[in-house]
Amino acid sequence: MNDNKTLYTITIFSENTVGVLNQISTIFTRRQLNIETLSVSPSAITGIHKFTITTFSNNEEVMKKLTRQIDKRVDILKAYYNTDDDLVFQELALYKLSTKKVMEHGTVEYLIRKYNVRVLEITSDCIVFLKAGHYAETQGLFEELADKIGVLQFVRSGRIAITKSKVERLSDMLAKLEVEGVQSAL
Repeated sequence: MNDNKTLYTITIFSENTVGVLNQISTIFTRRQLNIETLSVSPSAITGIHKFTITTFSNNEEVMKKLTRQIDKRVDILKAYYNTDDDLVFQELALYKLSTKKVMEHGTVEYLIRKYNVRVLEITSDCIVFLKAGHYAETQGLFEELADKIGVLQFVRSGRIAITKSKVERLSDMLAKLEVEGVQSAL
């Protein structure tokens, strides 16, 4: 599917402004890059939101140009790109299964132990599992459950990621700007 391409994670910091996501997606479209996953949430810095986007590319220069173009947007504070080696990341997946079919296959405890899943709900009709992990783990579980038991519903979140560095990269940039602002005021 994505032979010889690297999965890049683009991290974008912005204020929570209407239309920012549209601006970002337009830049991806113009560069003919498909957004594989997208997650947005408040960051560790008050008032700043963090977009985590994954995309495949076979050219790091394309990622450099993409992040520079995103950086030029007025509503964007800073954009970075990383490979998996630079990050700690996970996805979440929810699986809804027929209670009857799960019980025919074995016990719920067996599935919990084997797949390290969390049970969110059990009713007479269905069981809902939560699995945290990398794409291969959540997809592998889906394929196995679909094959052995049957999956009624399935959904996976976008990637959530933090860098392996000590602090958020934006924190360093903001501290530098603050020092520069104080020096220029003197």
